[in-house]
Amino acid sequence: MQVLLPQRIVCLTEETTEWLYLLGQEQRIVGISGYTVRPRRAREEKPKVSAFLSAKIDKILALKPDCVFGFSDLQADIASLLIKAGVQITVFNQRSVDEIFSMLYQVAAMVGEADQGIARLQAMRQELDAIQHKAAGFKRRPKVFFEEWDEPHISGIRWVSELMGMAGGDDVFPELAVQSMGRDRIIADGQTIIDRAPDIIIGSWCGKKFRPEKVAARSGWQDVPAVRTGQIFEIKSADILQPGPAALTDGVAQMHRIFSQWEAQHA
Repeated sequence: MQVLLPQRIVCLTEETTEWLYLLGQEQRIVGISGYTVRPRRAREEKPKVSAFLSAKIDKILALKPDCVFGFSDLQADIASLLIKAGVQITVFNQRSVDEIFSMLYQVAAMVGEADQGIARLQAMRQELDAIQHKAAGFKRRPKVFFEEWDEPHISGIRWVSELMGMAGGDDVFPELAVQSMGRDRIIADGQTIIDRAPDIIIGSWCGKKFRPEKVAARSGWQDVPAVRTGQIFEIKSADILQPGPAALTDGVAQMHRIFSQWEAQHA
């Protein structure tokens, strides 16, 4: 039986674009998110048809897509408009590491690359296992505050917290990580962060440049261990806050390097 695979795909977020390029299926992509930075050449090769919370519906329809990939309930309004226009859309809602792997497999299968997808995902799992094995040898694990936004303070989402644990750090707000919506991870009182005394602060302010000097200058933060010892770092949002290949490879590797350097100084 011949299976008709999608030939004209629009990706409303970056992770599916990056994954299709890794699978060698970029020729199927006819439109991407304007926030796409991975791979860099996608920005030069593909029309930009959406932001995150909005999309150019007319432009998408003009591309005559036979498949649209979206992410999360935050794109529900976009999805509704496209569905009403008769477009097939698949909206994933991955929030954990396992769910990211599941999403990547489903996309690979949908474009007829299930075997290649499995092979690539197995390689990613092996790299994660290797990082976790190295981190298991730490004599001390740093306490880490991952700041996804600064005003108000928003702590890291679940896949970030899980990757942090694999990389050798302990999330100081694990109870918030399970909350899928950013509004439910808001830390209204900065004193709560001070009281949890993180050894390392990692900032990834989605959509704007992280300013470590602003973090260090916050009132009352001078005695926070991370501030006192200068352990304030940025991981670009494209490397860790996109729930796709980037987080499973570059994002977790950057965290592991940061934690390994700290552990070497404090073992």
